[in-house]
Amino acid sequence: MAVRVLGIDPGLTRCGIGIVDVAGNRSATLVDVTVVRSPIDLPLEKRLLLLSEGIEDMLDRHKPQFVAIERVFAQNNVGTVMGTAQISGVALLLAARRGLPVTLHTPSEVKAAITGYGSADKKQVGTMVARILGLTEIPKPADAADALALAICHAWRTGIAGGSVSASNTRSAEWAAGPAPASGALTPAQKAWRAAERGTSVSAVPRSLKR
Repeated sequence: MAVRVLGIDPGLTRCGIGIVDVAGNRSATLVDVTVVRSPIDLPLEKRLLLLSEGIEDMLDRHKPQFVAIERVFAQNNVGTVMGTAQISGVALLLAARRGLPVTLHTPSEVKAAITGYGSADKKQVGTMVARILGLTEIPKPADAADALALAICHAWRTGIAGGSVSASNTRSAEWAAGPAPASGALTPAQKAWRAAERGTSVSAVPRSLKR
């Protein structure tokens, strides 16, 4: 039986919300995706209200079983971090009110699960999301693709769709780079993916993927 996961790419100006169904064989199907926006000239409390209504609408219409949110990480732009943290808190509250389990995933975790490379760029992530979901185009804007990537990542990394976590990890690497050669050696993307999972520094990633 498939599980339904809602992924949230939090942002105060644009908040990506994506929902996928993931089956036991790791195949994923798009349910819905949207990007909720809040005008920068609105008071903060009204912006948060507007975004919360968008998240609630997706929660109530599609009734996901799990929620995945991008973990807030430090960066130079304090204003961006604050906005991301504020809408993340709203999303956590809305999920808790519905009794839904929530997991936070770092950007590198999501990139590693989706592309096989923990430092992939947004275009690479979007391309793999489209491939995984069988879409003819990359979901736009990037916030939409990122939200879907979060949902897929959560199902694959935690094994909630069935099977072991290691099996889902192997599957994600294969989607990124194809099956390993007949000799059993790992492809560069598979090696990069495993390095990212172990928390290895970027310097240890195969040179062919540092582009």
